Amino acid sequence: MRKMNKYRNKKTIIDGIKFDSIAEGRRYKELKLLEKGKYITDLELQPKFELQEKYTNAKGEHIRAITYKADFSYIENGKIIVEDVKGMETKEFKLKKKLFEYKYKDVEFRLIK
Repeated sequence: MRKMNKYRNKKTIIDGIKFDSIAEGRRYKELKLLEKGKYITDLELQPKFELQEKYTNAKGEHIRAITYKADFSYIENGKIIVEDVKGMETKEFKLKKKLFEYKYKDVEFRLIK
């Protein structure tokens, strides 16, 4: 018996790339068309952003950095755009989105539903 995904997403493969959901794969195809038409440039998949750097606490314990991995980033009209395709916003996502928007004020964040 096949295990059901927690959020009922169906993984899909497009251009040999595995996406976590059909919606994410669909958005990838749209962005590829926009890039081909030169509306956007520098399309990147799964870009990683550091939200808080690693550190050592008062007890001497090493604490890992907090990172956020978006679905896509690209340049549109000279501006950096970061996108995340979500059917459901988790508490963790909402927190990381706030941290992202605080740290990367010059980057436009877009939530695609």
